[in-house]
Amino acid sequence: MDLSMTDLERDIIREILNIGLARAADSFAVIAQERVLLEVPNIDLLVSDDILQRVREYQAKHVPIQSDIRGDFNGTTLMFFSGQHIQRLSRVCLRMKTDETLEVNELQESLLLEISNIITGALVTQLANILKANIYGAPPTAPRGDITDIMHGLLPQQQLQPLIFSVITQFSDKDNMVELPLMLFFDRVTFMKILEIIRSYDFLGSQMSA
Repeated sequence: MDLSMTDLERDIIREILNIGLARAADSFAVIAQERVLLEVPNIDLLVSDDILQRVREYQAKHVPIQSDIRGDFNGTTLMFFSGQHIQRLSRVCLRMKTDETLEVNELQESLLLEISNIITGALVTQLANILKANIYGAPPTAPRGDITDIMHGLLPQQQLQPLIFSVITQFSDKDNMVELPLMLFFDRVTFMKILEIIRSYDFLGSQMSA
């Protein structure tokens, strides 16, 4: 089963995500009470063998938030907040002065869950609209312990092929730009559905030159 993407297909998926994030930024700005820019500069495609290592690398330096995608598509999102991001968001959104740390209190965790809910929800909505799919995002959770324990049980059965990309967050003062890693997992059946939809659509208007 060919799960590779061409440069054009990668660009199309990145644009779909950027459109969804543009809407998420507007909602995020209401919470932050400042202008917020969210964008996806890069997308990587990993095979299953590389997933656990990437998750471990992120979890070592980030607080993870998970949300499942259900409906016509089956998948999961993992959003990773760094200590710098938590410090910045706590100051801007909660008016809290904190150290740069991965230790979060109940209020900070609620904030991360809400931000993940907004961003993931916007992406899911955009995917549903563009790909004409009936999908929805489940309420986010903050996983405890080693996430790879969850992934070990998930990967052998589902053979997930994730899209990996970093979301750049820029606040209105333009002094702080922080990468917000976001892992978007779909099972192989769902990933093939998405690629088939993209490949069947005439994005370049090739029929006009026929």
